[in-house]
Amino acid sequence: MKGFIFASLTLVLSGCQLLPEQSAEPQNTAQHAPASASSQVDYVAMLQVLEQKDMQQDNANHRLFVPYQHHKTVVNYVEQMALELVDTMQQESDLGIAITTFVDLDASLKTSSQLGNQLAESMMYQLQKFGFGVVDFKAMDVITVTSHGDFVMSRDVEELAERRIASHVLTGTLIYRPNGVEVNARVINLNSKLVIASAQKVIPYFVLKHESIQSATARVN
Repeated sequence: MKGFIFASLTLVLSGCQLLPEQSAEPQNTAQHAPASASSQVDYVAMLQVLEQKDMQQDNANHRLFVPYQHHKTVVNYVEQMALELVDTMQQESDLGIAITTFVDLDASLKTSSQLGNQLAESMMYQLQKFGFGVVDFKAMDVITVTSHGDFVMSRDVEELAERRIASHVLTGTLIYRPNGVEVNARVINLNSKLVIASAQKVIPYFVLKHESIQSATARVN
């Protein structure tokens, strides 16, 4: 019996020696370590670059976008702006409004274009249609009769009336956006310089191209 017990103990002890020894050193967890601060900054910078490229691509797509078929004209946009202006000026329907050329929003505010002149002409028609008194300050006091025709309009300051014939003026600026020309219109009281009405629209480039309207600027002397 004692021999059997002694043999069993011998087997148990030998089995313990066969078990692998556990290392006292902790396991290497470097592969699970969090990313360093520098790598996080690089990731944010990469995202910013990608977002900037996406914005540039969107702007390019807006500029290149041309619908297959459309019936929009510049007059449609001018009419919408006139409605916004009239909605504010309802209480002052007896105004005498002069309308000037829309100019580029630059340092001089004297840079005109075909688009700026056409917007002024269309605004004159729209406001008069809504019942407002529109003053054409380019009309002379006399009619000039020549062999080429009879004229009453002029851009010569010396030929125009010196007296003030308008109480308000409608003017506007043009800003060239990626997807079109942003038009800002306002009606100003000439005495107080207060803006009594304003409107804003963006006319897409494909509308201007469809009507062959030049938005390239031309310097006003």
